[in-house]
Amino acid sequence: MIPKSLMQMALGAGAALLVGCASSPIPVSANFPMTVEPKVRSAGHWGMLSSDVAKQTLESLGKLGVSGNLYVALPPNPTTFDKAFQNFLITDLVKSGRVVQQYPDKALEVSYQTQVVRHNSHRPNFLPGRFTMITAGLYAAYGLGLAPVGDKMAGGLAYAAGADYIASESSGGPTHTELILTTTIAQGGRYLVRKTDIYYIEEADVGLLQYRAPAQVMKVVGP
Repeated sequence: MIPKSLMQMALGAGAALLVGCASSPIPVSANFPMTVEPKVRSAGHWGMLSSDVAKQTLESLGKLGVSGNLYVALPPNPTTFDKAFQNFLITDLVKSGRVVQQYPDKALEVSYQTQVVRHNSHRPNFLPGRFTMITAGLYAAYGLGLAPVGDKMAGGLAYAAGADYIASESSGGPTHTELILTTTIAQGGRYLVRKTDIYYIEEADVGLLQYRAPAQVMKVVGP
């Protein structure tokens, strides 16, 4: 039999601990809900980005009731990606039935810019995904029905987690480098259409998407 005084002390200590856990001198970190971010790994992927941009751009212009010819501007100091993306975008807009001019005269200008972002923090390579969640959901249903699952549950979840891991690895996993792609149509000093997307990219591909000024050659002049 536990003495009443000892029980009261234990309850008091527990209450104090709960109160302490409910407060913090600084904000406590929390994860965002799990999301999916595509990884751009080929020129074919660049074409897919262009198709999405063209589709949403035309839908936005349609909602605004804005018509007229378009002109796709090439950014200053264009990279390999910039040149290819311009061609992809012109092709997609023309295929959609819009008139795209070769020159900016009296046309709505479609411009885009890229920003490469590098992170120094650790990047976790795997999070439970659709196979794990589906399997866990099925076993939860079994649990609600009071059906015994035993070792099969652990085996099934392990198999599902393995499937998710393989799916994650096949994409190469998250990287420390991301691409921010922003497409804009402006007129009369105001934005008509603005679309920004974020993608993972491989570090080895940064040179295709980020401009690097050519190295300057210093000439040595003798006396």
